[in-house]
Amino acid sequence: MAGNRTLTIVKPDAFGAGKAGSIVAHLEKAGFKVIAARVLKLSDAQAGAFYEVHRERPFFGSLTSFMTSGKCMPLVLERADAVAHLRKTIGATDPAEAEAGTVRKLFAESKERNAIHASDSDENAEREARFFFPEAELV
Repeated sequence: MAGNRTLTIVKPDAFGAGKAGSIVAHLEKAGFKVIAARVLKLSDAQAGAFYEVHRERPFFGSLTSFMTSGKCMPLVLERADAVAHLRKTIGATDPAEAEAGTVRKLFAESKERNAIHASDSDENAEREARFFFPEAELV
């Protein structure tokens, strides 16, 4: 998977506002191929496990509360240099600082309600993809 696949999540704010289709279309236009996708509502335990790396950070509680507030849509995407390209495609965490044409500039409400998650490294992309999808779904 390394280098060519990454994980993204259309977060509850964007999914609940009916923006998931537009976001996926934007990602496909940027050259990504959807390998796996599902819609689910994270439990408190799932959100806590997924964001475990942030457990000691001050925003952990609000992040997990937000991520359990409604349905979300995890996707595994494929293209060359997937992690770096996705992070460029989605833009800065704060949509006010994101470049024009990025997912967050187009679809995010705020720094906290920023529409989309993206893995930050090949290693995390692989770990995060396996969190949501069994290996058999990633062929």
